[in-house]
Amino acid sequence: MKKTEKAVLGTWRITGMEVWDADYFDMDAPAHITLRDDLTGALQFGQVQGDIDARVSSVDGVARVEFSWSGADENDPMSGRGWLEVTGDQAQGRIFIHLGDDSAFTAVRAG
Repeated sequence: MKKTEKAVLGTWRITGMEVWDADYFDMDAPAHITLRDDLTGALQFGQVQGDIDARVSSVDGVARVEFSWSGADENDPMSGRGWLEVTGDQAQGRIFIHLGDDSAFTAVRAG
C-alpha cells in the first residue's frame, strides 16, 4: 500500500460543516467519513448516509481523496461527490449533494 493511501485510511470524525448546523451532529450516529483499504467506505452526517468509492492522490505533498457517494437522506435516494485533504490527524474537505447543497467540513482522525 502506498504511503499516501495509508495517510487517509480509517475513520474521520466530522467536527464541523459550514452549511449544516450543530443540530446535525447531535444525532445518534456521529458524523464521519470512513475509508477502507480497498478505497471504499461510508459517510454519515445527520440523516444522510452513503457508500463511498474513492481515489487517492498527493497534491504538493498533501494526501487528497476524491470520492463519489450514493446513499439516502431519510430514505430518499441521494448521491454526490466530495474531497478530503489530510494533514497528519486533521482533515478538511467538501461534500456535494447531486443537484443540491454542498458544504465545506473539517474532521479529525478517529481510528
